[in-house]
Amino acid sequence: MIPVLVVLGAAVGTPLRLLATRLAARSGDPALGTLAVNVAGSALLGVLLGLSDVSPAVLALVGTGFCGALTTFSAFGADVVRILEERALGRAVGYLAATLVLGLGAAAAGYAVAG
Repeated sequence: MIPVLVVLGAAVGTPLRLLATRLAARSGDPALGTLAVNVAGSALLGVLLGLSDVSPAVLALVGTGFCGALTTFSAFGADVVRILEERALGRAVGYLAATLVLGLGAAAAGYAVAG
């Protein structure tokens, strides 16, 4: 049953990630969509992990499935490379730092709020 829950969660998270990236691309920077979903997914996962009574089924559905499909390291990496190809080293470093700081901060804040 757990693998089915992971797939169901991913079936919701993946299209949301695509939607966020496309909406951000309209504003001129698809990397902002990647940043937004990575921070939101990190916060949600932090909340789940901070709760003491979350069932394995909910962790599979929401944590592994939804958050795993919503967040994306590969798109983050591709965004950094694309920004570097535009010869914008400072922007690439800023995006990389913002993703790490905001993502880890969101996960820690979610964990603290839930705990």
